[in-house]
Amino acid sequence: MPKSKRDKKISLTSTRKKGLELKRNLVDQIRECVDQYARIFTFSVENMRNSKLKEVRNVWKHSRFFFGKNKVMSVALGRGAEDEYRENLYRVSQRLRGQTGMFFTNKTKEEVVEWFSQYQLKDFARSGNTAIHTVVLFEGPLPQFSHSMEPQLRQLGLPTKLERGEINLISDHTVCTAGDVLTPEQARILKLLDTPMVNFHITLDSVWSNDGTFELLERKDNPSPEKEGVEEEDEDEND
Repeated sequence: MPKSKRDKKISLTSTRKKGLELKRNLVDQIRECVDQYARIFTFSVENMRNSKLKEVRNVWKHSRFFFGKNKVMSVALGRGAEDEYRENLYRVSQRLRGQTGMFFTNKTKEEVVEWFSQYQLKDFARSGNTAIHTVVLFEGPLPQFSHSMEPQLRQLGLPTKLERGEINLISDHTVCTAGDVLTPEQARILKLLDTPMVNFHITLDSVWSNDGTFELLERKDNPSPEKEGVEEEDEDEND
């Protein structure tokens, strides 16, 4: 009788060793960057999209981003004054909470702050985002949609029907009202209507310079207090 694939044993020891090796490599990479670059900025991302963050990385190819694994990054920098890798790096470590990353660069503080203050990209809202304005569809044809989409639109809650091969809205319909916390169905409809509701934006939080100085930057919000589990999804976001 052939051996069942379910009986295959996996060595947890080797899995742990691999994870430990990855963490050590990350620590080494961060410390190399500390030695190589003049400044470290901590930042948070509003309306995180991996594709948008990659676009930012492409513009700043001469710099390095680390996003995710906050605990490991804190170890690399030092969690306190007694074990910090360089003077005042423990203060950078203290800023790594929730969805906060680090950005290593040789550009001046003024160049970095100016660029990121102006960089915003419109994007489609997701479930849980807040509607920034009211969207109403009026009774009548919806020529932007092909007839094959009618069942999908009806499933999303739109009062539609097919008439002579064209989708028609049989009554006015409010997709969302300003201030609404969007449902998955509302977010999907807004995307189908090509109506962006959010901005992808990176907010700079603090800056450390290789002369040991540390400065908090002005910001309107605080780093997200989300759990460390979020970082597991972003562990490959270091570049």
